[in-house]
Amino acid sequence: EVQLQASGGGLVQAGGSLRLSCAASGFRFDDYAIGWFRQAPGKGREGVSCISSSDGSTYYTDSVKGRFTISRDNVKDTVSLQMTSLKAEDTAVYYCAAGAKDRELRSSDDALYWGQGTLVTVSS
Repeated sequence: EVQLQASGGGLVQAGGSLRLSCAASGFRFDDYAIGWFRQAPGKGREGVSCISSSDGSTYYTDSVKGRFTISRDNVKDTVSLQMTSLKAEDTAVYYCAAGAKDRELRSSDDALYWGQGTLVTVSS
């Protein structure tokens, strides 16, 4: 059974930091790109960041560039998203997802597997 377990969300003040983790199981982790999506109240789901499986290349949506850093550990089958300088507009439920090997996970259509979400709330 494919599982993607996201954790690390919480309440933080604007300007603070959080680190999200995604633990994968049930599939060959290093054959898949892994990404983070988020969905704010009343909005659609957007791709935040992703990391490829082959060369570790990364993608960030413009609004998080320079503030978020994605990384993966192909031994532990985990992906992390380090979020710094958090803003109120980063408030959302964050989901990790897996997609085809070198596919950039920019939209929901790019994801093959989804984890449950973890809530990030940034107070201003």
